[in-house]
Amino acid sequence: MARLAGKVALITGGASGIGQAAAVLFAEEGAQVVVADIDRAGAEETVRRINAAGGQGLFVATDVTEPDSVKAAVERTVAAYGRLNVLYNNAGGSTPQDGPAPEAPLDEFWRCIKLDLFGTFLGCRFGIPAMIKAGGGSVINASSIVAEIGMTGRDCYTAAKGGVAALTRSLAVRYGREGVRVNAVAPAVTLSPRVQKLLSSQADVKTVAGQHLLGLCEPIDIARAALYLASDESRKVTGHILAVDSGVLAA
Repeated sequence: MARLAGKVALITGGASGIGQAAAVLFAEEGAQVVVADIDRAGAEETVRRINAAGGQGLFVATDVTEPDSVKAAVERTVAAYGRLNVLYNNAGGSTPQDGPAPEAPLDEFWRCIKLDLFGTFLGCRFGIPAMIKAGGGSVINASSIVAEIGMTGRDCYTAAKGGVAALTRSLAVRYGREGVRVNAVAPAVTLSPRVQKLLSSQADVKTVAGQHLLGLCEPIDIARAALYLASDESRKVTGHILAVDSGVLAA
């Protein structure tokens, strides 16, 4: 049996990279998938791939930094498929404007906090009550290994992803007895289109990339970890930050 048969999944940031890989993979494993993103063209391509492979996909235009938009995405998911079982708060990312705290633009700090941390907060704010109504479910947040190690030149992104890790643990404790598991995936350098651009221009990213014992991660590697956390195979796993880092944390 498919690992997500009968489940409904909402994935933010599903227009490209890890989110797109996860959306297609979840659909292949039997889930009905709602792709939430501000990038209409990319998200519609994700849905096209899902439907072409025989799955069920739906695009919902969503800005994860806006409460009403995230609330509407959850409501649209429930209206379309009757419930919400899996929420993957994947939307986020750093930019070349990041830097050390004394130097980074304040606008970049608030961009990271609003997109990576507040966006995750909003997904949980509106998604968890829907999951409780469905009898429980799995929340997967997108943290990063920068929440676990020091990385120069990424203080805005590090602050946001550290917040995601802390929020994950807190929500896991609060909602575990109501049948909602909350975990996070913490990728290392992953060859999404956005990160490939950073690799070509950012020395700090290149340094961490050189520490990967098994080579750089591909989006599908992170998507497979998220699939495990979404499935009943991880039914006793909550409050966990799962590093998919090619051995960086061990090195």
